[in-house]
Amino acid sequence: MTEVIIVKNSEQAGAIYARCVADLIAQKPNAVLGLATGSSPLTAYQALASIVRQESIDVSQVHGYALDEYIGLPLTHPQSYHATIQRTVTEPLGLNPEYVHVPGDALQGAPLSDGERIAQAGPNYDKAIQQAGGIDVQILGIGTDGHVGFNEPGSSLASGTRVKTLAEQTRIDNARFFDNDISQVPTHCITQGIGTILKARHVILLAFGKSKAEAIAQTVEGGISSFCPASALQLHAHATIIVDEDAASLLQHKEYYQYAFAHKPQWQNI
Repeated sequence: MTEVIIVKNSEQAGAIYARCVADLIAQKPNAVLGLATGSSPLTAYQALASIVRQESIDVSQVHGYALDEYIGLPLTHPQSYHATIQRTVTEPLGLNPEYVHVPGDALQGAPLSDGERIAQAGPNYDKAIQQAGGIDVQILGIGTDGHVGFNEPGSSLASGTRVKTLAEQTRIDNARFFDNDISQVPTHCITQGIGTILKARHVILLAFGKSKAEAIAQTVEGGISSFCPASALQLHAHATIIVDEDAASLLQHKEYYQYAFAHKPQWQNI
């Protein structure tokens, strides 16, 4: 069963993630991290950066693979995920930029019309992750409709990294990052698929606020369905979902999750 940890706030959730990843890097200096953008992971990255500095952890060999990227957006664009990952992860943690990858890096902002080049980018990205040894810890956020990465409802639960058409609502939601001008928001993206995400050895999903409560309830306690892509985590051997009280408010077995975590053996990490 997916482990559910209910915390007071995003700072507490970030501390749990950071301790887990810091211990991993100390044991495995060339650890491979799965990286996500969005607001949910930010406190987790900040907490990890703090531990790295305080404990002088060597991260020079750590590799990172991001979830997704817009198609047709220059890598230098401030809202490209290449730039966002560099700004929120690579620089604060002190990672080697050559070891941090985003699905659109090889495209260099190529337009959607460059079909052959774009079509190969997904399989090549999955191959690169495999050659790096696979992802050790994948961090995820979740959309209000249960999407992870850019895997919108209806996405195949066996999908690999591929090009997807962004839902109109997603473009509307993301317009706030593009001067509230939806015409500036790309119509397509390249994203790790659900099948790619499930290959990570450990998946940690973070969610905060009442707006995520329905998606979390469906993810943890609903049926496994492509219309709630995150529900595929029920199939994962090592998935951890960390939520605040608001995001956990619709869980039917909330008290059990709290009891189980409170009585977890000290030697058993997340």
